[in-house]
Amino acid sequence: MSLDQATIAFLAASAEAAGPDARPMWEMSPPEARATAAAMKDLFGTGPEMARTEDHTLTAFDGGSFEVRVHVPRQSPVGVFVYLHGGGWVVQDIDGYDTLGRQLAEKSGCAVVLVNYRKAPEHPFPAAVEDSWTALTWTAEHLGEIAGAQVPLIVGGDSAGGNLSAVMALRARENGGPSIARQVLVYPVTDADLTRPSYLEAENQTLLTTEFMAWFWDQYVPDPEQRTHPEASPLHADDLSGLPPALIITAAHDVLRDEGEAYAAQLEEAGVEVHHRRWDGQMHGFFSMVNVLPASAEALDFVVEAISADLEQVTR
Repeated sequence: MSLDQATIAFLAASAEAAGPDARPMWEMSPPEARATAAAMKDLFGTGPEMARTEDHTLTAFDGGSFEVRVHVPRQSPVGVFVYLHGGGWVVQDIDGYDTLGRQLAEKSGCAVVLVNYRKAPEHPFPAAVEDSWTALTWTAEHLGEIAGAQVPLIVGGDSAGGNLSAVMALRARENGGPSIARQVLVYPVTDADLTRPSYLEAENQTLLTTEFMAWFWDQYVPDPEQRTHPEASPLHADDLSGLPPALIITAAHDVLRDEGEAYAAQLEEAGVEVHHRRWDGQMHGFFSMVNVLPASAEALDFVVEAISADLEQVTR
């Protein structure tokens, strides 16, 4: 199946707006790429009003700092969802994901914690991992303050954020907690092998191309020998057993498709409950294209339905 018409129209409009002399982002410096990515924020509009929104500054493992934003949709949230945004560990931030975070909070009834983990190359691997872990443990310690009760904790994210979410689930298992009710992995990065078939298919070279993914890895983990570390590429973890149930979304026309589906298969082989759906007609990035691509709303509803079912089981 080819890309759907909404995606084709979006890509055509984007190419026309950029003009014939536009440089691909992987030929830009990281600050230039960040500015280009940030310009897309205006497409998403504003999200629904929250009962309250709080910004907190957390102290990082190395003495630095980063921010988290807590969206609380109602007085008594049914869960808390730590959301780790995409952007190849280099671009994007919680402002660019604010509309998605608000929609996720409103539709799920969960408080959503957006994590502004620090970016490469200024903060290479494992800084994003450590910041995500700091945010996850901080959230677990403050569940009562955020939600008013010890509600279930969910971790999830898209692309690089899906990578970090998978790593958080592994690290939480190794450390005996925090207890995670579900991991939500949206077209996650799970390996640094750019020779998989999905990287070679011409129709997959859309917002995230093979060249762009190579550029992201060069920024995030400049030493190729470190890229097989399980906290960089969770597909290389020796043991995937005992992890929380996984909801995994992949896109049919995405260079990351094969590694995301390979991770789903390995989780299942390890005895982990996996609910996987490949979204036909979609490219990498569709999930975060709120108010732009219709499939974004469909996938968000899919996530909300799954975690709502989890929360109903917990409260029975």
